[in-house]
Amino acid sequence: MTVKVIGAGLAGCEAAMQLAERGYSVELYEMKPTKFSPAHKYEGFAELVCSNSLKSARVDSACGLLKEEMRRLGSVVCAAAEKTAVPAGGALAVNRTAFSDEITRVVKSHPNITVKYEEITEFPDKNAIICTGPLTSDDLADRIRERCGDYLSFYDAAAPIVTAESIDFSIAFEQSRYDHGGADYVNCPMTREEYEIFYNALVNAETAPLHEFDVPSEAKGLKVYEGCMPVEVLAKRGYDSVRYGCMKPVGLTDPRTGKRPFAAVQLRKENAEGTLYNIVGFQTNLKFGEQKRVFSLIPGLRNAEFARYGVMHRNTFLNSPRLLDEHFMLKDSENVFFGGQITGVEGYVESAASGIMAGRALADILDGKEPVTFPRTTMLGALSDYVAHAWECNFQPMGSNMGILPPLDEEFRGKDGKQRKYAALAERALADLDKALKKS
Repeated sequence: MTVKVIGAGLAGCEAAMQLAERGYSVELYEMKPTKFSPAHKYEGFAELVCSNSLKSARVDSACGLLKEEMRRLGSVVCAAAEKTAVPAGGALAVNRTAFSDEITRVVKSHPNITVKYEEITEFPDKNAIICTGPLTSDDLADRIRERCGDYLSFYDAAAPIVTAESIDFSIAFEQSRYDHGGADYVNCPMTREEYEIFYNALVNAETAPLHEFDVPSEAKGLKVYEGCMPVEVLAKRGYDSVRYGCMKPVGLTDPRTGKRPFAAVQLRKENAEGTLYNIVGFQTNLKFGEQKRVFSLIPGLRNAEFARYGVMHRNTFLNSPRLLDEHFMLKDSENVFFGGQITGVEGYVESAASGIMAGRALADILDGKEPVTFPRTTMLGALSDYVAHAWECNFQPMGSNMGILPPLDEEFRGKDGKQRKYAALAERALADLDKALKKS
């Protein structure tokens, strides 16, 4: 039997590999390089366009736990990430191009996967997984709307990238917060006076007009997902909003003064060679000239050379609690599934995880079995449960976080209480996942 997977992003590649490994013939459809979305530039599969970080590597963190669960399910994304990783403190960051190339190689070389470079414009009738991402092409988006009814829109923003050689290291210094994970970040410290100058420039800077494709006709105002908030939008919430957010100075010591700075901007390596740095948390929709003017006010970046300016683009997602079940299957369909950010999971890792779950569920159904429902105590189970059962009336994307897991009976007090609690949640999740897999 042949199944269709539409879209070769992170979710699509995971779904295709899960089905192929179970012996099913997979037709993987990808419209690149014939046609690109407004945000994508590279021809390879699983292109990362917002950040090269796949978040924390620690198993006792939410995304670290999710990645460990995915590894135990044979994740191609996790395997490729580990193979193409670059230093990033406690985070798992990758060389974007090498990461895409590795996943492309693995997927295309699988004997059960046939890649078809063409755009799908019709809604599939059965045995398919739609993983077309937050910028689904217009024709297919129209077909999804016709089949599924209303779906929502929000906006996603990307941070600018500067060249390493243009950073002033007489001001900037290398250090991870509290010295965790080595010196994988570059920090640009600010005094109170420097912060005030920067803050005033930021909140008064001119934003870029949104492209036509970024503005849905039904939009009644800008809706921004909290996890990718443009820095200028965050700053307008108050004087200390960014100083307690992406510019928080905690855990850092300015070697010039021996003290914690008033505020700090962190930069993270964008590639393995360390020639490019991403300005952490500085997703933005400022005009390019304004980005140059305002961000050059950051001490250490006064002569910054911008390899890429920040951009903003449309993101779309389904009203999933009304439309999808806990396996990401469209209700009242003949085995048509969705995967990726269009389902309402937020983040690269979470998108990949949804592809794994959809692929496994479809394979189970085709095998004549009940799909595995992952325990809610696992991050996989908690995310899929949220997608299926969150409030329809105010559904918003959700990334992995410890708060969506059921609480433990034991209380954890003391200075390290939270750390011990998270470790216990992770231990429970992995034990429950292993039990569920043994029964499947």
